[in-house]
Amino acid sequence: MPESRTAPLPTDQPTATHHWVLTVSCQDRPGIVHAVTGACSAGGGNITELSQFSSVDTGRFFMRIEVDSALDEAAFSELLTGVSGELDAEWTLHEAGHRVRTLVLASKAGHCLNDLLYRQRSGQLPIEIPRVLANHPDLGGLAGFYGIPFEDHVVLPETKPVFEARVRELVEAHDIELVVLARYMQILSPELCDDLAGRAINIHHSFLPGFKGANPYRQAHERGVKLIGATAHFVTPDLDEGPIIEQNVRRVDHSRTVRQLVEIGQDEESRTLSAAVQLFAERRVFLDGVRTVIL
Repeated sequence: MPESRTAPLPTDQPTATHHWVLTVSCQDRPGIVHAVTGACSAGGGNITELSQFSSVDTGRFFMRIEVDSALDEAAFSELLTGVSGELDAEWTLHEAGHRVRTLVLASKAGHCLNDLLYRQRSGQLPIEIPRVLANHPDLGGLAGFYGIPFEDHVVLPETKPVFEARVRELVEAHDIELVVLARYMQILSPELCDDLAGRAINIHHSFLPGFKGANPYRQAHERGVKLIGATAHFVTPDLDEGPIIEQNVRRVDHSRTVRQLVEIGQDEESRTLSAAVQLFAERRVFLDGVRTVIL
């Protein structure tokens, strides 16, 4: 009886060692998906997730792909460069799970900062926070509890340029990819907003523009609001009017005290800001004019 043998496995097939996230945006036209997925296939890639959207309003096409491939970044980028040139497309390529280097700006309220730091340490958020920068010393202990370097600087009209210069220094020194305003209660200059365009996220309560100024929750209580929410958006020179990334809302009624409304509002702000940061870190946020596309 002949000896039974197992056929040898082929040795010329590449083993997928990288899980890439590829984003593409360009003017919409036929053949984009075919061209991009063809490039992935040419690199021996196996697509594990693909989302796309064509904007009727701007005529732009957006696509996010997750793909397993044995190709390293340089080799994969070379394939994509040829395709992107044909499509006149903007594209990015990142290793999935890459921890986005994030600078956090804060003031006195610690709920959003605490949520970000906890989620970073627990591994829920794929970010790395090398520094917290504030205009008050109040949150130094909180940052220290999580082992994050903290520095504070007085921000007055005459010292604001110095503070913003420090922001730029930290962005450069730490290769910062994202700046998060975790209830940082100062308005950034138009120049800094432009420098950080598309990579700075702010949070505000959803009463704007209904209840501006001090004690918005007391104003809301006096007016008998029925909904409390929060909006996370990109920072632009137009205060609290940047492209919206994430929003949440919660119903309330007349029985809620001002303190309870504040607590509910802070919870909504924290989870909304963290959700927006996660979407950004996972490369799911695309700018489409004055709005965002989330894939």
